[in-house]
Amino acid sequence: MVWTGTRRTVLTAAGLGLLSASCQVKGDRTAEEPRSPFTGEQRIGDRVLTVKIDNVRPARPQTGLDRADIVYAEQVEAGLTRILAVFASRIPGETGPVRSARESDLELLRQFDRPAFCYSGVQSRLRDRVESAHLVALPPGRLPDGYVRRSGRPAPHNLHLRPEVALRAASDASAPRDIGFRFGSAPSGGRRTAEHTVRYPSARYGFTWSADEERWLVSMDGEPATTSGGDRLGAPTVVVQSVRIRSSAFGDRSGNNTPFTETVGSGRALVLRGGREYDARWSRPDAAGGTTFTDADGRRLRFARGQVWVLLAPTG
Repeated sequence: MVWTGTRRTVLTAAGLGLLSASCQVKGDRTAEEPRSPFTGEQRIGDRVLTVKIDNVRPARPQTGLDRADIVYAEQVEAGLTRILAVFASRIPGETGPVRSARESDLELLRQFDRPAFCYSGVQSRLRDRVESAHLVALPPGRLPDGYVRRSGRPAPHNLHLRPEVALRAASDASAPRDIGFRFGSAPSGGRRTAEHTVRYPSARYGFTWSADEERWLVSMDGEPATTSGGDRLGAPTVVVQSVRIRSSAFGDRSGNNTPFTETVGSGRALVLRGGREYDARWSRPDAAGGTTFTDADGRRLRFARGQVWVLLAPTG
């Protein structure tokens, strides 16, 4: 167990990939500091904060999404998508718009141990399951001073979160831990590619490689994705994780079924980094464990250091 100030990071044999080197001692100093299990960078953070973010057209541009360690996209009703942002190493002053929780979130979030989870609400039949899950549930009813309505947009696309308030209320949330990601030099092989599109029934994401910025620039529904401050969203690594998306026992007020995204299991994946794409396999045997990504030879596929986007895309 390694202590850094008040921050605690647990290192096991399986988690040695979180270090960029083997921490050889030189005098009384180590050669390398521990790195974030989410980004591979030296900034780690104390606790995991996850936020459900709206991303339909009236909700754009979002606030604070550029500071997330991991950005997940998952399918919701009517073939649209929502974003689940994971914060730890960099906490924005504000983020949003915040939207409601789904059943799929509970399975996806379990690999983070007990994270804080912020969301605008949840349908009544699912409320008890969310609030009793292995996480720190922080909807507006439990954190009234942590949310604010911003002018200029109609509800429900104007609810924003103050993350620092949420973290103060979630003192028992878990610290960042190994969730299966590995970082380092680019793997051999792969195919040169300049852009890639991920399609959902009623949404699409585009990723265009920028050699100057060394990251994949993000588009949503054909439009450049930016922050509310005008900065372009992008990430050094993009993972397209093919998953089974099935009907659930829940639905919305319009009669649309709420899909359930299965993130426990295994399947195909595509990893984008450095202007190349790599075929991969993903595996997550149980909900409490992380998700590993391997190449055709079964070797762990390394990501570029920095923010990671994971598109939980329908198989096929």
